[in-house]
Amino acid sequence: MTTTFSDIVNIGPECIERFIDRVNVPEIRHLDIELAGCSNLSGKYRVGRVFPANHTLFYTLNGAGVVRTPDGEFTLPRNALAVLKANTPFEVKIAASRWDIIWLNLSDTPRWCAVHNAKAPVIEHCELGVVHHAMEILYQEQQPTMRAAVMPLIEKHLSETVLSANAHRHPNRLSRLFATIDNQLQLPWTVKAMCDRVHYSAPHLHRLCLAEFGRSPVQQLIHLRMERAKKLLLNTNWPISHIGQYVGYPNVFNFSKRFSKSVGISPSAFRKQL
Repeated sequence: MTTTFSDIVNIGPECIERFIDRVNVPEIRHLDIELAGCSNLSGKYRVGRVFPANHTLFYTLNGAGVVRTPDGEFTLPRNALAVLKANTPFEVKIAASRWDIIWLNLSDTPRWCAVHNAKAPVIEHCELGVVHHAMEILYQEQQPTMRAAVMPLIEKHLSETVLSANAHRHPNRLSRLFATIDNQLQLPWTVKAMCDRVHYSAPHLHRLCLAEFGRSPVQQLIHLRMERAKKLLLNTNWPISHIGQYVGYPNVFNFSKRFSKSVGISPSAFRKQL
């Protein structure tokens, strides 16, 4: 059966959208962004394009949506990014009681040419919260110098996610996992908790970690904890017990034992040698 597409704009009165265009925010021209926006959607929302001139991104902040392309239909849950290529038809619609999103139209220029090589229309487990906050600033800020200050953040995170994640899907999901772990070292991380977060089996996660870091998942966790502990020992006057709790070892004896095994000397000796 042939799947047809049509140009559709069906946006109900309950939808709230904040548009970022080249007139009010001329700074987006420098990143080859045609148009962008932050949207809080509920009720009716359905948008379709038959022959879009630009690449289109939809990123879910909360709720869920659905995107339909010639490759099939895909759900867009929280932290999922749809990467829709220029000149390829698509349709998106709300799939929950609400759908909070950011969206961007990227010019089909050399800057974003790697979008054409996207391996899949949806990238899951993305972290584009920084881009969302930067876009809210662009929408509200009146001073050009202040708007210009957030543009490098948008460029960095969009480039890393849109370009790199499509070329190297697994390593980027893996790096995001351990970036999250690095921000929450105090939590009792287990291999099961890691696997649940990235939807990998334990053997698959183990293989990816060995290929990416040269360590098992647990070894990489310990590595991050010890690196953070060393920085805290050098740059703070915190008690060793406090540092141990901060990096995930509530028992100071267990922390000292692990640190000595990993670094070669005790935490107190490491602090005293410098």
